[in-house]
Amino acid sequence: MDHGEGRAPANGVHRAWSPRPHGAAAVAALNGAALRAGLAVRPDVILSLHLVAAPGAWMLAHALRRPWVQWVHAMEVPQRAALARLALRRASAVIAVSGYSRSLALDAGADGRRVRIVSPGVNLRNGLPRRPRADRPTVLTVARLVERYKGHDTIARAMPLVSARVPGAQWVVVGDGRLRGPLEALVRNTGADARFVGGTSDAERDRWLDRAHVFCMPSRLPGGRFAGEGFGIVFLEAGLHELPVVAGDVGGARDAVLDGETGLLVDPTDHVALAGALTELLTDRERAARMGRAGAARARAHAWPAVAARVREVLDEVTAGG
Repeated sequence: MDHGEGRAPANGVHRAWSPRPHGAAAVAALNGAALRAGLAVRPDVILSLHLVAAPGAWMLAHALRRPWVQWVHAMEVPQRAALARLALRRASAVIAVSGYSRSLALDAGADGRRVRIVSPGVNLRNGLPRRPRADRPTVLTVARLVERYKGHDTIARAMPLVSARVPGAQWVVVGDGRLRGPLEALVRNTGADARFVGGTSDAERDRWLDRAHVFCMPSRLPGGRFAGEGFGIVFLEAGLHELPVVAGDVGGARDAVLDGETGLLVDPTDHVALAGALTELLTDRERAARMGRAGAARARAHAWPAVAARVREVLDEVTAGG
């Protein structure tokens, strides 16, 4: 969103914005603004990056008789089931960020022949030198402290078991939100050696990614049904810093993390299994380093230029009538 509507002459970008900050009225206003901008520009193809923008995309595609590609992440599909059924059955093609999000799209009625998997991209480090690892064995989590499914509570229960086998092991939590207080209380109860650094700048976050030894975010299925992670781009971002990762063996993380190659996938509800995986990577430095290098190579293959090329292939396909 921007604070104006019109054309940026330097790059031909048209921006539509909603005067309301959030809620159904904001979504409706945004779709209306996007529709007006689209009718003025008359694009050759419409790409909707989120399900909430599907109504405007569908109306524009219908009005101009142009192909429309709808992006699918994860939780928005079950959360907006009626809209998902309407949009994903009518779009010319669907881009899903993972095999898991593809399965959600199919469940909503998308034609499997028109669904393409294109995972998100990462910004490369552009040759920046990596800082040395911390002296203490360090497990790092980077995530907002607002969604319980991210698995911070499971890590808090796992870390005392890790510390019993890895002297000096610490857990560093980057991120802030309403769950910080309850998590800090849980850490005090479990006796985990944890450091909450709060929200940070990108540069400070990157320093922690350089210094850590293992990245961990065991996201699980909220309510036991749907995964919150459509893909888990943070796992690729950790890979850019040559960090092996430990993730939950559910949802989009199965696409983001190659089990046994770039990290380990575990039952995200089992703190004992999580502790075992963390202990393994903290004690077997050679294996952890191999996974870190593999993670870096995988992240480079998902740089934004490569992702953009894959999206362009889908757009070319639909405009050619494929």
